[in-house]
Amino acid sequence: MKHLPIEAPAMAEPRYFSDAVEAVAHLQALYAEATAFLQARFSAVVRDGAPDKRYRAYYPEVRITTSSYGHIDSRLSFGHVAEPGTYATTVTRPDLFQHYLTQQIRLLIENHNVPVGIGVSQTPIPVHFAVLNDADLQIPQEGALAFPLRDVFDVPDLGTTNDDIVNGKGFKNEDGSGALAPFTAQRVDYSLARLSHYTATGPEHFQNHVLFTNYQFYVEEFVAYARQALADPASGYTALVGPGNDVITTPDQDLNTPAKLPQMPTYHLVRPGGAGITLVNIGVGPSNAKTATDHIAVLRPHVWLMVGHCAGLRNTQALGDFVLAHAYLREDHVLDDDLPVWVPIPALAEVQIALEEAVESVAQVSGYDLKKIMRTGTVATIDNRNWELRDQSGPVQRLSQSRAIALDMESATIAANGFRFRVPYGTLLCVSDKPLHGELKLPGMASAFYKTQVSRHLQIGISAMEALREMPLERLHSRKLRSFEETAFL
Repeated sequence: MKHLPIEAPAMAEPRYFSDAVEAVAHLQALYAEATAFLQARFSAVVRDGAPDKRYRAYYPEVRITTSSYGHIDSRLSFGHVAEPGTYATTVTRPDLFQHYLTQQIRLLIENHNVPVGIGVSQTPIPVHFAVLNDADLQIPQEGALAFPLRDVFDVPDLGTTNDDIVNGKGFKNEDGSGALAPFTAQRVDYSLARLSHYTATGPEHFQNHVLFTNYQFYVEEFVAYARQALADPASGYTALVGPGNDVITTPDQDLNTPAKLPQMPTYHLVRPGGAGITLVNIGVGPSNAKTATDHIAVLRPHVWLMVGHCAGLRNTQALGDFVLAHAYLREDHVLDDDLPVWVPIPALAEVQIALEEAVESVAQVSGYDLKKIMRTGTVATIDNRNWELRDQSGPVQRLSQSRAIALDMESATIAANGFRFRVPYGTLLCVSDKPLHGELKLPGMASAFYKTQVSRHLQIGISAMEALREMPLERLHSRKLRSFEETAFL
C-alpha cells in the first residue's frame, strides 16, 4: 500500500504558563488553528476531489511535571496530582470548557507551585469532530465521495474513546505520563456529538445542575416553571432552550417544538455561568439512563438528580408519597462491565440534606411529620418493566432482604454512573403505584395522580438544585467519589 505524505500545521514548541487564563487562551489558539486547518482542507477535498496527500492536525494538550508531593489541602478532592511525576491530557473545545479549564489549571499551579505546559499532542483530531464545529460543513455519508474519507483524514477511533481512566484501569498515556483529566479529548468529542443527537440541543446550552426524569409530564411542568422564572427578573434565569436549540427569553414567546422530538427531549433553564438547571426526559429504562449520563458526564456537571415515578413496595406507603434513596439495589445490569455490583454506591450527605430540606419547604411539613409523606431507604432498579408478570417469590424475597422501599428502572443507574464519573448524585422519587398490594398504574388513577403531584415534585427538585448551587464546588464534590489514584482535574 502506498503511504501518502502527511500535511499538518507546524508543530509549535510547548509554552509554559504560571497564569491559568493565559494557559487556556493558548489552548484555544492551538485548537482553533488545528480545526481551521482541517475545515479548510476538508472543504477543498469535497470540492476538488482526492489529493495526493493526507491531512492531519492534532489536539492541544496540558502537561505538568512535579518532583514534590507538595502540601495539599486535604479537604480538596481535586486540583492536585497523587504523587510526583508527569501528567498530561488532550483537550478539545477549550472555548466550551473555558471556565472549567481555567479553574482546574489554576488549582494545579497553586497546589504544586510549578508552571503548566501547553503544546500540541500526538493525538490526531478526527475530521468528523473538527467539521462538527462549523455549521457550514457536513460530513457526507459513506460512499458519497469517490474515495474513502479515511484515506485522506483521520476518522474517529473507537479504540481511543474508552473509559479506562474513570473505570480505574491504570490508564497511562503512550509516553508513559499519567492521566491529568478523567476523559481524553476523543472521548469528550464523541460524547458532545452524541448529546446533540440524543437531546437535539447543543452542549453549550447544558447547565451545571441536571435533573433526570422518566415522564413527559415533568417536562410540561418544567416549561411552565421556566416561563414564570423568565417573568421575574429577580429569579436570575435569562432564557429557556428547548429541542432544536430554540431559545426564548420572555414568558410570552412560543417555544417551537420540533415535529419529531429527539429520543431524550432536553430543556435548559439558563443562568449566567452555567448556573441554571437542565431537565432531561430519559424515558423508561436503564439503557437510556446510562446513555444520557455517559455523555453528560464529559461536561463535568456539579450535580445530577433523578426525579421520577416509582413503585412503592411497602403497604404503609400511599400514592404520591416521596422516596429519598439512601442506598441502591442494582439489578439493571447495564453497568456490570464498568462498575461491579459489589461496589457500594454511598449516599452523599450534601445532596441528601438539600433534598430533605426541599421536601420540608415545598410540602410545608417538618420533623417527625415528614415521615407521613416521605420514606428513606433502598431503591431497587431493574431492567424488566413487566417484572410483576413473573413468579414473584424470587424477586419479592430479594426486595425484602434488601429492605427496599421502592422500585424503578433508572435511579440506581444514574446514581452508579454518578459515582463512576465522580458527579454528585441523588434520587427523590414519587410513588405512582403499589403493584405488590393491588394498586396498579391504571389510566384513571394515573391521571389524578399526575395532576396533584408532578408540579410539587418538580418544585422540590428545583428547590434542591438551587440550594446546591449556593454550595462551594470544593464542598459539593465529595471525597467519597475519589479512588486511591485520581486525576487532578475534576
